[in-house]
Amino acid sequence: MAATANFYIGTSGWSYPRGEGTWKGFFYPPGKINELEYFSQFFNTVELNSSFYRPPDPGFVYNWARRVPPGFLFTVKLWQKFTHPKMYREATGEAAVIAESDIDLFKKCLEPLVKTRKLGALLAQFPPSFKNDGYGRQIIGAVAKAFGEYRLAVELRHRSWSDDESTAELMRENNLAWVQIDEPKFGSSVAMEVPVTADFAYFRFHGRNAKDWWTGDAETRYRYLYSKEEVDGLAERVNSMGEKVGLLFAFFNNHWQAYAPRNANDMKKALKMPFEQLPMNLEIMQDTRNTEKEPGEK
Repeated sequence: MAATANFYIGTSGWSYPRGEGTWKGFFYPPGKINELEYFSQFFNTVELNSSFYRPPDPGFVYNWARRVPPGFLFTVKLWQKFTHPKMYREATGEAAVIAESDIDLFKKCLEPLVKTRKLGALLAQFPPSFKNDGYGRQIIGAVAKAFGEYRLAVELRHRSWSDDESTAELMRENNLAWVQIDEPKFGSSVAMEVPVTADFAYFRFHGRNAKDWWTGDAETRYRYLYSKEEVDGLAERVNSMGEKVGLLFAFFNNHWQAYAPRNANDMKKALKMPFEQLPMNLEIMQDTRNTEKEPGEK
């Protein structure tokens, strides 16, 4: 059976201007360019991750919306205040006490995307420590109630969720898409494949850098370039899911030195979607690919 979903394939974020993992010279050409405009020549969606740290100014969001062509969709990661209370407290010194004004503030930054019909979905990503208990279920219900007017995808990373068959029912009751993730697997990890729980699907591919996953920084943790065979395997999962839903998002988050756009383009090829060849420095990328693999791993 052929996939029937509208596929949106992109990357988690588009701006990585500094550090060893920069996209400058790998994906973006030298000189001054508008990176989002350039990015949108190759992909029809992007996951906005800066919104995790603070709700962006609606004026900035409006400018982003007008920089991309018709049909381009943004997905927006929820503010850490809603999903990562400990991280929020460490970053701000304040307790993550949610007020109605916080919800209104975040919705305000979504308005330019809603008005221009360029909002694809919201992403609620919870930390690996977020477990399937009364508190966890209460938080999911609260997030669903606050943002239920939008498509909402939920990323759960602790195995207690996938070990419990009732999790899928919780997601379906709240019309939440259970995010399908690919990342290094440990004893506490959520299952690689989880049930369909909404009329759209959401994939996130984080790479498989097990060695640096807990000890690396925000760049080196994602230093993993998927091989053609690995992308083909991921594409099979995506295509199979596309037979069950009407809309599908897939984002590569292995952002080290523009690995993500390269693999996103590989995915488009594997799915036999139209694509534009990426003008990136492949020789340098191939010299550094996957140096973090464990001994004996192929």
